[in-house]
Amino acid sequence: MRLYSKFSSLVHTSQPLNPKIHLCSSTFLSSSSTTATQNPVPHIVTKCIALLQFWASSISKLRQIHAFSIRHGVPLNNPDMGKHLIFTIVSLSAPMSYAYHVFAVLHDPNVFTWNTMIRGYAESDDPSPALHFYRKMSVSCVEPDTHTYPFLLKAVAKSLNVREGEAIHSVTVRKGFESLVFVQNGLLHMYAVCGDTESAHKVFESMVERDLVAWNSVINGFALNGRPSEALTLFREMNMEGLEPDGFTVVSLLSACAELGALELGRRVHVFLLKVGLTENMHVNNSLLDFYAKCGSIREAKQVFGEMRKRNVVSFTSLIVGLAVNGFGEEALEFFKEMEEQRVKPSEITFVGVLYACSHCGMLNEGFNYFRRMKDEYGIMPRIEHYGCMVDLLSRAGLVKQAYEYIQNMPMQPNSVIWRTLLGACTIHGHLGLGEIARSHLLKLEPKHSGDYVLLSNIYAAERRWSDVQTVRRSMLEDGVRKTPGYSMVELGNRVYEFTMGDRSHPQSKDVYALLEKITELLKLEGYVPHTANVLADIEEEEKEQALSYHSEKVAIAFMILNTPPGTPIRVMKNLRVCADCHMAIKLISKVYDREIVIRDRSRFHHFRGGSCSCKDYW
Repeated sequence: MRLYSKFSSLVHTSQPLNPKIHLCSSTFLSSSSTTATQNPVPHIVTKCIALLQFWASSISKLRQIHAFSIRHGVPLNNPDMGKHLIFTIVSLSAPMSYAYHVFAVLHDPNVFTWNTMIRGYAESDDPSPALHFYRKMSVSCVEPDTHTYPFLLKAVAKSLNVREGEAIHSVTVRKGFESLVFVQNGLLHMYAVCGDTESAHKVFESMVERDLVAWNSVINGFALNGRPSEALTLFREMNMEGLEPDGFTVVSLLSACAELGALELGRRVHVFLLKVGLTENMHVNNSLLDFYAKCGSIREAKQVFGEMRKRNVVSFTSLIVGLAVNGFGEEALEFFKEMEEQRVKPSEITFVGVLYACSHCGMLNEGFNYFRRMKDEYGIMPRIEHYGCMVDLLSRAGLVKQAYEYIQNMPMQPNSVIWRTLLGACTIHGHLGLGEIARSHLLKLEPKHSGDYVLLSNIYAAERRWSDVQTVRRSMLEDGVRKTPGYSMVELGNRVYEFTMGDRSHPQSKDVYALLEKITELLKLEGYVPHTANVLADIEEEEKEQALSYHSEKVAIAFMILNTPPGTPIRVMKNLRVCADCHMAIKLISKVYDREIVIRDRSRFHHFRGGSCSCKDYW
């Protein structure tokens, strides 16, 4: 009786049986009266299954049919009815709790029913029960078939559990399923999503038959895991094999181009989109918008946004974040107002962009106001990223002590990013005591991070405490920590060139360094004085000036000046934060050579033009 009560609460609604369903069921019931009288249950089951197949187009209709079956005596444990019920529940994306209650009372469910349950959980918000059902399936002596593993691997990919995925990979090999294209695609997708690009590529290389799904998975895996060059190389191979890319391919390509700062290549992808008519796809448009913003081409990002017929929260968020990191904070906040006017509800990520805009444009009061509104008006509880933005907001404004107090009063434990933000602020504003406190916390949270050693040594060097600098550097060596080498990348003639500090590997190195010397002389005529405080070594000033001249972004800019016509914009992507000396020098280069120079560093964009920068020297 209790079991029937539970099902009643699941299937009964306040609405009467849909007239069409009622008429249809009456017709079915009267069509074979003799058979029904002799053996009513199989007859009713057949008719109910037919109703599910032809009329269950919504969850409410599904519940009505289920209730109808119970009222007409179909046993709750009937495997045929249960199989079709579960399949319909999963197909309609109804709650998996409903499917579970149906499954729990079934008598000897077959492999199709087990697979449907695994598929349902794989496609749900919580995929973890799929693995439980797979194990339970084995205990129940039901052999998995060719459909089991693709669904199971999808669940593992969603859970980001690569170790579990490897175990399932071993099972597919033992059972002889590894060579099936659907299983291979599942393995490939799982490894790619979990960040194991090497394993994903091995699976890809072993495939005899590679369809578009396989190419998309491996390209996307490389694009999303910091290997954009490999993603673009694979795309070229895909083209050579004659496969036409689709919307998923294009999104991965744009992601790779954005990572490399390859604006021209991304523009060609945009042209392809226009040719094949993919510009009506909102997901593709959002990726295109994000690509232009990450390449520093805000004009084109706004153009894509303006041409979109439909916009969602991702569209607005991409543009707001893009404007913020490019130094156009006021404009970012204007688009946030437009978003509110159009009644598009902002997300947690939207507010990260809004707070970022306030932080990087020095809007202290506005930042605290938006933080309050996020909680009070939109009911979004602040996450660690939001608190990080507030600490950054105070730190960049020079309010380092207030930033420390804010960290102490946070309702959650600060992470390494927040302490590192404070340590960086201490370096810039000269707070040695607080810097050492921040460093002590970082040693507990993330002891092997090279940037923390460098920041602390920077504070000591600024105070000319060279023995302490040497102590920090020595401990860095003893701990086996290596400083991340700085590099800068530029795009020229369908190629991306990478330069490091003092790099002389390029065939044009002699001409590039000759031009660098000429640039330095021209800048000195404009009043440039090298900012040698950034060279943290106890050496002569002349040696410091020479070291500054060879920073990777300066080498990259000289290379571009040498190889592009006058007036051509120069775009540089740098993996580290641009130093104060390079920032000052590039402002003057933009004026002397009449060039727009866009530098994308570790945390933001700098648009240099006519001797000034979009960050207004606040970065």
